[in-house]
Amino acid sequence: MRRRVALCLVLFAFAGLHAAAVEAVTLSTSSRWIVDDEAGGRRVKLACVNWPSHLEPVVTEGLGMQPVDAISKKVASLGFNCVRLTYPIALATNASLSSLTVRRSLLAHGLAGAVAGVEANNPGLLDLTLIESFRAVVDSLGESGVMVILDNHVSRPGWCCADDDGNGFFGDRHFVPDAWVRGLGAMAALFAGVPNVVGMSLRNELRGPRQNADDWYRYMQMGAEAVHAANPAALVIMGGLGYDTDLSFLAARPVDVSFAAAERGKLVFELHWYSFADARAWESEDANEVCGRVARGVARRGGFLLDAGFPLFLSEFGADTRGGSRKDDRYLPCAAAVAAELDLDWALWALQGSYALRQGVAGADEVYGVLDWSWSKPRNATALSRIQSLQRPLRGPGYDEARPYTVLFHPLTGRCVVRRAADDAAAAAATLELGRCEDTDAWAYTQPASTLAMRGAGRGSPPLCLRAEGSGRPARLATSDAGGCRGDALSTWRLVSGSTMHVAVNATTTTTPSRDGGGGLLCLDVGDDGRSVVTNPCRCLDDAAAGECDPETQWFKLVTSTRSPATGAAAAATVARGLIAA
Repeated sequence: MRRRVALCLVLFAFAGLHAAAVEAVTLSTSSRWIVDDEAGGRRVKLACVNWPSHLEPVVTEGLGMQPVDAISKKVASLGFNCVRLTYPIALATNASLSSLTVRRSLLAHGLAGAVAGVEANNPGLLDLTLIESFRAVVDSLGESGVMVILDNHVSRPGWCCADDDGNGFFGDRHFVPDAWVRGLGAMAALFAGVPNVVGMSLRNELRGPRQNADDWYRYMQMGAEAVHAANPAALVIMGGLGYDTDLSFLAARPVDVSFAAAERGKLVFELHWYSFADARAWESEDANEVCGRVARGVARRGGFLLDAGFPLFLSEFGADTRGGSRKDDRYLPCAAAVAAELDLDWALWALQGSYALRQGVAGADEVYGVLDWSWSKPRNATALSRIQSLQRPLRGPGYDEARPYTVLFHPLTGRCVVRRAADDAAAAAATLELGRCEDTDAWAYTQPASTLAMRGAGRGSPPLCLRAEGSGRPARLATSDAGGCRGDALSTWRLVSGSTMHVAVNATTTTTPSRDGGGGLLCLDVGDDGRSVVTNPCRCLDDAAAGECDPETQWFKLVTSTRSPATGAAAAATVARGLIAA
């Protein structure tokens, strides 16, 4: 009883902290989209990054490396509009923990160096309690215009996850359901008036031998209602089973909560996807077949919820940013293609370049991190730019700026096929290259003719179709009224691999069969300059060699958008002036 009274006093003091001076954001759902109530129901695409506070010291990572405001500004400057901020449920249920100061907690874990780092970078946080410092991080993000989703990552502070860590499922030794529900309600109440806290994720990666659907429905619905009762404005985000990889059981039995309305609802589901779930396949099997198979699995285990009218939040995905990991180098373009095709909301794992303490190691490096070990700059700017291409919404409420059209997205680079020409008169002779996806024209993939046509550059102009010119040569645009499209084998593009990302023409009579098994097929590819769009013999289509073959440069995903496409003259002139980054 005394512990509960003490916790209430801590929370009362916490409620009096200065709130971040930002405009409140209230998000709801409209069918499969997350929308802004204050902006007339316009879509808000969550393009988030994970930032942990759930490890043993319960101190937000990085506070000993850089000033918190500098980190928050860095998050915003890199294009992320929200942070999935993790915490242990003990922060809300254990007053002895939440009332510890940052200094005392770090010293209790032998982290004198981290204390010195916080004193140098964030002296005002060092003697705040853990719950106060957590709030200070939320406020700092708000000052930079960054939304926050509070994610209950674990019950007992520590690294996540393992089947036997006691944090995995309801009834495990550190996971008491009633305490968890109380903790969710307490955190929801604490942050109900904080303007940039837009949602709460109920629990990260349920798992282990005790997991079952019946207990999932019982307790997740209880937790969801506790959050909604304490903060009706917040989105309530529910993960599934099997380390947040499986929501398939919802196809047979929907969730029964009070706030799951099709319009102005608050219910969102989340899914995780990493390469290590299919590590052996990514490393040794045909990457095309693995990508197609895994993508279908993602659709079966969670993607179906989009068609059922619920937002699906890919709340963890990511890869080793150092490169050189075959499984990650194959997986990440596949995941990016799926995220672009479905225009998913997402949260990258992770922001942190290092940890104060992870699994007993002080100063441990995070190779999945956006930032480097010192938290001072991006670890891999090239890898980051591929993720940044997914930040922009492609469609949804408020973005019906054009009738639906196709974008040719290259997931390996995060770029799209654009054209470069001096004026409309030269459009048919334009060079096609990889550029910013904001600068794409409107393409149409027409069946059954299988032509890829670009809408006319100006009023009354005929459409332009994509045509192969031979191995190693740039793909070009041909005017349809000059016989360059329908019925021309070199303008007939088909999706020929298990990934559905090899975009190919049959040039049997004009090319030499590929040594990589492409036969007479020519596929869209990236030129030796890393920028131009060419055709080359299709790679990795031969079952015998596919496991050792890496097809990613030839992966182009046909993605639907309703954003205003670039006008030919304006986009080309901008490129010609050198104002668009190559």
